[in-house]
Amino acid sequence: MSGKKIRLDKYLVHVGYGTRSTVQKIIRGKKVKVDGQVIIKPETAVNSLTSVVEVNGERMDYQEFYHFILNKPRGYITATEDGRDQTVLDLLEERDQNKEVFPVGRLDKDTEGLLILTNDGKMAHGLLSPKRHVDKVYYARVAGKMTEEDIKMFAEGIALTDGTKYAPGKLEIIRSDEESEIYVTIHEGKFHQVKRMVQAVGKEVVYLKRIKMGGLELPEDLSLGTYRTLTKEELDLLTQTQ
Repeated sequence: MSGKKIRLDKYLVHVGYGTRSTVQKIIRGKKVKVDGQVIIKPETAVNSLTSVVEVNGERMDYQEFYHFILNKPRGYITATEDGRDQTVLDLLEERDQNKEVFPVGRLDKDTEGLLILTNDGKMAHGLLSPKRHVDKVYYARVAGKMTEEDIKMFAEGIALTDGTKYAPGKLEIIRSDEESEIYVTIHEGKFHQVKRMVQAVGKEVVYLKRIKMGGLELPEDLSLGTYRTLTKEELDLLTQTQ
């Protein structure tokens, strides 16, 4: 692999060192070496794979795509920016925020669980495309008793009075009582979908958490509000249904 030619300032932004203006200042300040030589021009072309780029003696290896798994807590907007609320990007370290990743799909502000962040647009499209039928599994606590009739309604596909139609989904009842516990599997990702499907059968979701996407389950050791890079094995599980 020969790599690709890329501007030095763009290279450093991509690896998360800082904003374009920040890295240009660092380059002009004679803090950056390429293959052992100090470079002061931000527009200098480097090879993404073969050039050795160092900032203050620290090597900056290029990686084309970044894939993070986040255990999203309540209270954060699934977006890259928001004028009022904190977004899921605020949970990332500054260097990872600078890698221009974005959330794959969305979880409501009060929904917890598995969220993928990446800069790989093609992969994100594959996970979200309705044609690919990538399953998403949610755990929910529900006010009201879930029934066998509800299971049938989910399996047949639910139509709301406003004309919204949901594709067939799978409802599993863990516990049915005044507060029920359920798993819901869907492959769509429409606005408030799980909550609205549960409302359609006369109950209300009081807690919602996504626990699986494709073949990837939310790791038990990933604490709420924390994230890490996906392993190759996890990435394969995530995309195995594409």
